[in-house]
Amino acid sequence: MHTLIVFNPGHFHAALALRYRHRMLSDDVFVYAEDGPDLERFLTLVEIFNRREADPTRWNLKVYRGADCLERLIAERKGNVAIVAGKNDRKLDSVARLQEAGFSVLGDKPWLIDGKDLSRLARVAASEPMAMDIMTERHDQANRLQRAFTKIPGVFGEFLKEGSRPALSMLSVHHLLKTVNGQPLTRPVWYFDTAVQGEGITDVTTHLADLALWLTDRGEDCVYDRDIELVSARQWPTDVPLETFERITGLPDFPENLRQRVAGGKLNYLCNARIEFALRGVLTHVEARWDLRIPPGGGDLHEGIARGTLSDLVVEQSAATRYVSQLTVFPRNPGRIFDESLSQAVAGLQLEFPGLSVQQIEGGYRASIPSALRTTHEQHFSRVLDEFLEYADSREPPRGMVSDVMAKYALLARAKSLSSGTPTAS
Repeated sequence: MHTLIVFNPGHFHAALALRYRHRMLSDDVFVYAEDGPDLERFLTLVEIFNRREADPTRWNLKVYRGADCLERLIAERKGNVAIVAGKNDRKLDSVARLQEAGFSVLGDKPWLIDGKDLSRLARVAASEPMAMDIMTERHDQANRLQRAFTKIPGVFGEFLKEGSRPALSMLSVHHLLKTVNGQPLTRPVWYFDTAVQGEGITDVTTHLADLALWLTDRGEDCVYDRDIELVSARQWPTDVPLETFERITGLPDFPENLRQRVAGGKLNYLCNARIEFALRGVLTHVEARWDLRIPPGGGDLHEGIARGTLSDLVVEQSAATRYVSQLTVFPRNPGRIFDESLSQAVAGLQLEFPGLSVQQIEGGYRASIPSALRTTHEQHFSRVLDEFLEYADSREPPRGMVSDVMAKYALLARAKSLSSGTPTAS
């Protein structure tokens, strides 16, 4: 049984990790934070989890407020595992200091918003106790099924490595004005300060780069300087009107530190990014966009396409799928041989995906993933926490975890430099 510590929970992801009770965690949770609205939002969301009618949690939060919260946390040592989900410009420093003090650390992404601390990141990633970043997209069932099919030669073949089209492409669209756990999400004002939050090329792209590493993994650690070649990178802004900014942050006006990026009553928020790179010889394209608000009845969007020599594997989450992630297999040469290979593959995946089936549609096959296997994005944070605690107990992180952390953050740091024309330090 572990006792959890939460440090400076500035991002709502810290609360989502506590959405459900955990068999390996005490109900007592110690929170150390600077006083202010970030902390209050965290406490409110956790209290909603405690008071809900269905499957309520029983977290007993013991809160210390103060500017010396990190020093107090280390001195009092109320637990042995810590969650860090605060300001991104301080993230790696917080993770490193807690790790050096003997805590296992689960840190929200991104750990880096530029390339100046890559050498420190390397030390943290390779040191004990374990430090792990929160990568939720590996727990989406459609993504997991896509990865499973890429490893079946009779269904996917190999990643296409000829032609100009990316063999792996991913698009993720999020929304600045959204709801979490059924409640309108209030974001801290520093979320819009790219010097603190980071630019778009180092935010959601962290998840997409991580998915790319995971999907192309064939049993060997990724070495950035050997296995990744950056081709292109660019960023562009989303204009946030004052009315929308007020709804998101609760502030009636743009603060002074953001005024230099305000024109015509709109904040020029540099949050969108597109990167193209060769990964283990696989041409990969990732794009992350932030729209202002979710359309009525809508949600976040995701598309992931793996192009193989025998088939394309397409994951889609959109209005067409009712915002539930869905996998479709499009064979290049339809016919009896492919049908038999796909049928054998589905049968062989029953242990990992019990109840999995496929239905023929025009041009391909739609995977039917049983609802009992599915989890929502908000539920994925609990899955990551379970995984982290198991690894921390065994003191055996999975193969590739350290190299993947270094590869994706080195890639994004260099992509940021390429998009801005500035050199990257190490």
